[in-house]
Amino acid sequence: MIKDERVARLLNLMNAAFSPPAGIPRILLALSFGFVCHGVFAAAIFAMITAMFFGLSESFGTVPWPWAILANLILIGQFPLAHSILLSKRGGRLLRRLIPGPHGDTLATTTYAIIASAQLLALFAFWTPSGIVWWRAEGAAFWTLTTAYAASWLLLTKSSFDAGAEVQSGALGWLSLMARIRPVFPRMPTKGMFRLIRQPIYIAFALTLWTVPVWTPDQLVLAVFYTAYCLFAPRLKERRFAVRYGDEFDDYCAEVPYAVPRFERRKDEC
Repeated sequence: MIKDERVARLLNLMNAAFSPPAGIPRILLALSFGFVCHGVFAAAIFAMITAMFFGLSESFGTVPWPWAILANLILIGQFPLAHSILLSKRGGRLLRRLIPGPHGDTLATTTYAIIASAQLLALFAFWTPSGIVWWRAEGAAFWTLTTAYAASWLLLTKSSFDAGAEVQSGALGWLSLMARIRPVFPRMPTKGMFRLIRQPIYIAFALTLWTVPVWTPDQLVLAVFYTAYCLFAPRLKERRFAVRYGDEFDDYCAEVPYAVPRFERRKDEC
């Protein structure tokens, strides 16, 4: 027994001497995921802003026509489909299993952000342009639409921060792993843009689709499809919120409209 204990102690000392502290691999893993997550996220945002600014008339897709129609439709559909699946209970379990080892659960939000960003990057980087330009704004119209386009993206950024920037950007997962704590989601968003409407992120994104200074058949298809998604898909999100927050969410819905702000004068101002 004593000999076995000495052997075990010797093995432990050898492991301690030749292996790094347990925290270093965890920290390196967290930093690696953070680097990948925010790198792909930034690339996706840049691709979205640039591609839509030119009405999807400029991109790297080279699929021959008419097969390009099918390829572009697949690119349009893959994001909302996977987005909805991964946000379900079954999708959440899948996200936690994608990363082998003990940290898959902690990194689930970061993993989700990486997948979503990669999907958006693929959509806007590999779109095959039709080569048809219906209208290109010039002069005052160009600057008016460019200002509206920039304002729409600022609204989207503000809404994302109001909803919890750490969740929207994927930082919650890898920062929690760094700190060796369980990820804690922010409370149901009710401040900032969420005081006006319940779905400001979706509505702000829909606005970016319609304020571009260049119009093509490509942009019209994207705008119609994703505007419909922005109006109807959040209903699934609200079902999850109703289960998670109960009466608190019901009271919030009674006070705040879904997508169109309701500006009412106060009684003392009448």
